[in-house]
Amino acid sequence: MLPPELPPLPALTRAEGQLIDSYLEVLDLLGRINPARATGTYGGLRAAQTLVRKSTELRDALALMHDRGESELHAGTLGRALRVLDGERRARRVTVPPQEGA
Repeated sequence: MLPPELPPLPALTRAEGQLIDSYLEVLDLLGRINPARATGTYGGLRAAQTLVRKSTELRDALALMHDRGESELHAGTLGRALRVLDGERRARRVTVPPQEGA
């Protein structure tokens, strides 16, 4: 049995697509660094080193949008794209997990 088909991504400009991709990559790296969820220092170190480059890519995507006159973010459309790309689950890794036994 095949998994259910995901809804289609909303139409995005190339810069918006790069923004979403870069944001999710940064989010994934922050989740790997999260000391409340990490299991070792080496993985966190590697993620932190990569975070510098990915943060630059995120900044560049936003700068490109700004330079092109795209001064507003369309939160509804970008939010739908993040949900389709599993952004909610990926963002949960950045949060502090609930205290055990609470």
